[in-house]
Amino acid sequence: MRAGPLDRRPRPPGSGAPSRPLRAWQRAALDVYRSRSSSGARDFLAVATPGAGKTTFALQVATDLLGTGEISRITVVAPTEHLKRQWAVAAAEVGVDLDPDFRNSAGATSSDYTGVAVTYAQVAAHPALHRARTAARRTLVILDEIHHAGDALSWGEATREAFTPAARRLALTGTPFRSDVNPIPFVTYLPGPDGVLRSISDSSYGYAEALRDGVVRPVLFLAYSGEMSWRTSAGAELSARLGEPLTGEQTAAAWRTALDPGGDWMPAVLASADTRLSQVRAGGMPDAAGLVIATDHAAARAYAGLLARITGTSPVLILSDDPTASAKIANFRESADRWMVAVRMVSEGVDVPRLAVGVYATSASTPLFFAQAVGRFVRGRGRGETASVFLPSVPTLLALAGEMEIQRDHALEKQPRDPDAFDDDALREANRRRDTPDQPDTLFTALGSSAHLDRVIFDGGEFGTPAAPGSVEEEDFLGLPGLLEPDQVATLLRQREAAQQAAARRGAAARAAGQPEPEVPAARDGAQPTTRPVHEVIAELRKELNRLVGAHFHRTGKPHGMIHAELRRSCGGPPSGQASAAQLQARIDTIRRWAG
Repeated sequence: MRAGPLDRRPRPPGSGAPSRPLRAWQRAALDVYRSRSSSGARDFLAVATPGAGKTTFALQVATDLLGTGEISRITVVAPTEHLKRQWAVAAAEVGVDLDPDFRNSAGATSSDYTGVAVTYAQVAAHPALHRARTAARRTLVILDEIHHAGDALSWGEATREAFTPAARRLALTGTPFRSDVNPIPFVTYLPGPDGVLRSISDSSYGYAEALRDGVVRPVLFLAYSGEMSWRTSAGAELSARLGEPLTGEQTAAAWRTALDPGGDWMPAVLASADTRLSQVRAGGMPDAAGLVIATDHAAARAYAGLLARITGTSPVLILSDDPTASAKIANFRESADRWMVAVRMVSEGVDVPRLAVGVYATSASTPLFFAQAVGRFVRGRGRGETASVFLPSVPTLLALAGEMEIQRDHALEKQPRDPDAFDDDALREANRRRDTPDQPDTLFTALGSSAHLDRVIFDGGEFGTPAAPGSVEEEDFLGLPGLLEPDQVATLLRQREAAQQAAARRGAAARAAGQPEPEVPAARDGAQPTTRPVHEVIAELRKELNRLVGAHFHRTGKPHGMIHAELRRSCGGPPSGQASAAQLQARIDTIRRWAG
């Protein structure tokens, strides 16, 4: 008679699906682990860039230790509820059954399970319970993204108390650095040449190595600038171009204005990102998807509304207080949906390999958050896939984008502050990570914004750096093929940059010689020009419109966003980022009439 569910006994470890073939770095790390373990070491810290396969490595260690009898139970500690379930699914594939629904109040779980998956918050709520469970059996504790144990001093203390009795502890992280000096439990710190204590890993596999091995995707960063206008608490209306040298307070305000869903910046950037997603899908990744990372719930809902209007389809919206969030993420992973919008619960650890286009629409700018957020897009499935991340042209983010290949360690002392560094106290509030909407801010009002591609960052280099606002041809970069090797990406970027610079030199030479530059053919009544490519005409018209709006601002004092809004009311049509050549020309004619 066939056994029913209640007759089922725990499977021997490894009796499920065969282990996945290990990558070279995983085999090397496993060799180091076995060597350290045989010499009596209980702790091991593996640092591997997001997308490299830390889970596969950890489960190989777990099945090895279960097979030899060195351990009999496993506890996985993860940052979020969703990641607990992700671990349980991955472990089941190698014959290890974990209970992701374990609750402190129960104190025990079914004998069918080899172990449990819990969160750091769960451990902090009852460390004595988890200590007793750890001490009762020879336990391997897998501390996923262990830097979270330093999120609060109490979390670190609870993690240390709960898991000190463990037979083995395996710590994993893609980002071993933190912005604070809270020590991470079970991590070794040694002094460097400057005397500062820094974390030491037992195995390290950085983004540069993973990129070279084809394990992760190269990332193309598209930074967007634009004119921003806002009203201060004193009632003054200010305007600045995002990305230009500004004070910390001005940068924070301009950045916040750009992210305002009521302006023109976000709709234009979302439209460009959707265009890039279409190109990637058509160019070899037919199931490619996009993710917008928002600052809070209110912004996420607003961005979802913008995407619905741009694409004609509502995106998947992931909010941290939604009990169905994990199911939505799992469904999105397997679906053909184009876009997902989320706050920060999808910024770390979540495995959706088809994510290839991202919009960094949040004010968080710590290296830790940035690296984890970008990590959602680098999980490669095959050679040639390229990730594209759209972001505001803010010095902090541009620097982080240019340093993707730098490996950092966690320092237990603050470094002396560079007086020229972009680290103004005024940005602290802007850089807070938030899950829920803040109270309405009556002391700040975003008035208007515009957007244009400022520069492209790839492999630490900048391409298409503009000599003047609007001089970078967006279509040249949005139209890159979807499947390219890293060296091919760099070659194409250099070619496009050279072509744009040559065009700029020809224009400058013509002006110096007193020769008129070619007129932009006006498109009337929806007719498209036939003498030049449409994308060139639209780019020229956008540039001219932005110039006239700037001139109108200086004449009238009206914010740029207000001027654009009045033009749209007068002429009709979408924001300038999605307007046709005929619509742009109509707005140019209208603003010229206003000037008399």
